[in-house]
Amino acid sequence: MKRTVKKSDPQLTYYDLSERVTAFSSTRHGGVSEGSYGTFNVNGYCGDEPDHIAQNRKALCKLLQIKTDRLIMPHQVHGTGITQISKTFFLLSEDIRRSATEGIDALITNVPGVCIGVSTADCIPIIIYDPEHHAAGVVHSGWRGTVANIAEAAVASMVRSYHSKPESLLAVIGPSISCRNFEVGDEVYDAFASAGYPMDAIGVREEKWHIDLPKCCRLQLEAVGIPSANIRMTDICTYDHTDDYFSARKLGIASGRILTGIVLR
Repeated sequence: MKRTVKKSDPQLTYYDLSERVTAFSSTRHGGVSEGSYGTFNVNGYCGDEPDHIAQNRKALCKLLQIKTDRLIMPHQVHGTGITQISKTFFLLSEDIRRSATEGIDALITNVPGVCIGVSTADCIPIIIYDPEHHAAGVVHSGWRGTVANIAEAAVASMVRSYHSKPESLLAVIGPSISCRNFEVGDEVYDAFASAGYPMDAIGVREEKWHIDLPKCCRLQLEAVGIPSANIRMTDICTYDHTDDYFSARKLGIASGRILTGIVLR
């Protein structure tokens, strides 16, 4: 039986991938955090009050109908580390579980009743779902992770771990900064060019270079075999929509983070 959502609950943006999953990105609404963290932030690494984070996490888990220790969020470092969340993960001590998700930017799982999620505030959040093997992955792809092909690495990890077939995968590229607002220096442009990206397709020169990070991630997913029709672009720019979503570029790094996650049912 589904729980009735109240106005005081965390307000989530849902993605219709399957009746067997709950996939979402959080908004700024429905929590107790204040100021630039207001009102809904569950990230513990951006300076928010610990008690507010705890209350928001508890409310989210209640809404998702999962146990509070089944909300798994890594401490991200803009790298390419990937951790698999298996049933045995929950037999480990809290310290070891925290260590296993330290310095990690993508998670994969096939365990029902677990929410795996990544935090962003302009970077690209990606959800990947395998309906054939009922497995999922979430990816935090900042510009460094995008240059290093973390989305490709996450798909490869699902192929190894769950025998996923890229042509069967579904993906969502969540709220993130748009090309128009992602102004970068020449060194960032050069990094993408050196990585082999088609710069005429993903780069625009104005006073400075602008890079289309969502398109870069889409190209990665397509390159590993996910059909274009299976990739959903939310086309929500976090910088332009800070009333609803966090943006570190506009609000500063001392602000909240969006959680993009998926729960297998």
